Amino acid sequence: MTFPSLLPQLPQVRGQYIENAPLSDITWLRVGGPAQVLYLPADEADLARFLAETPEDIPVHVLGAGSNTLVRDRGVPGVVIRLTPAFARAQVLEGNRIRIGTALLDKMAAKAAAKAGIAGLEFYVGVPGTIGGAIRMNAGCYGSETKDVLVEAIALDRRGRRLIVMPDELGHAYRHCAAPEDWIFTEAVFEGRADEPAAILTRMDEITRRRSETQPIREKTSGSTFKNPDQKQSKGRSAWQLVEAVGGRGRRKGGARFSEMHANFLINDGTASAADLEGLVEDIRAEIAAREGVDMHWEVKRIGLPDGDNS
Repeated sequence: MTFPSLLPQLPQVRGQYIENAPLSDITWLRVGGPAQVLYLPADEADLARFLAETPEDIPVHVLGAGSNTLVRDRGVPGVVIRLTPAFARAQVLEGNRIRIGTALLDKMAAKAAAKAGIAGLEFYVGVPGTIGGAIRMNAGCYGSETKDVLVEAIALDRRGRRLIVMPDELGHAYRHCAAPEDWIFTEAVFEGRADEPAAILTRMDEITRRRSETQPIREKTSGSTFKNPDQKQSKGRSAWQLVEAVGGRGRRKGGARFSEMHANFLINDGTASAADLEGLVEDIRAEIAAREGVDMHWEVKRIGLPDGDNS
């Protein structure tokens, strides 16, 4: 699908606009149609001006590393923003704190903290994606979450206003953030505790080893597909156990399948369409609801025009 030009409606920026930009190459599932416009902001001030001057009826989406996003085959109308290296810096502060740009990969944030002797952010080495995505979904693993170490975040709202946000304003819960959908996080401050860099790196290596033994991290995947459900409703079962309960482990649809190694991981074998992937997940979701009485919720974010939508 090719979208009409949107550039006459967009403000002049110092960053870059790319029309009908393919997104499949920059998402981990490697599927999906184009963005009507892909915008690469030069810096925070450039992004703020874009937001302030872009008509509010033009849809705006933010795409981080593309690790937790399924772009639909017909593409994404409006503007997709991808933060540039200007948003990927780390600065060590006093008091075992570190300021991190939201475009920095989680694993690189963990390494920057380790090098500075700041413990507590090791878990980020096991989280795919960027710090911005981690804030947006309260990402975590192995018993630690973003909310445990976050001190403050900087966000721009849809009108380009710069906000300093405290953790209690974000409403973080399990894989959830109550911040308005139109906020774009640009940087954040985290606080850990002092420790020897070598000891921190050893713990990070252990997390990496555990992931490689239990998760298909070398496949085209987006990580966990479903959030873990309400424990009372699921009778204590996690998402992967419910997928397995309905025969979902290894289930295929076109080029999409659920991993044999970890039943909650969705994989593109290299030939899948976004419709294959979304359809397979929706099939499993419906079966779990019908047979197990559990409502499952996507952890992967879906963007773009659904099939049959002519808007």
